[in-house]
Amino acid sequence: METLKNIFNFYKEGFNNLSSVGKKLWLIIFIKLFVMFAILKIFFFQDFLSSKADTPQDKANYVIDKLTNF
Repeated sequence: METLKNIFNFYKEGFNNLSSVGKKLWLIIFIKLFVMFAILKIFFFQDFLSSKADTPQDKANYVIDKLTNF
């Protein structure tokens, strides 16, 4: 448990001692991650299986069928 506290404190102190440029770069990184995982998922990664089957068992059967019958 002490090791986890030391790791946490290491990163906490590192982020607190960042320059303004470093903080701006981390802000840009977090904005890009938000865009990639939240915005793009909504528009480009639709729930395809819901349009093919209703129940979980039907979805599983559909996937098995597509994997085994190229």
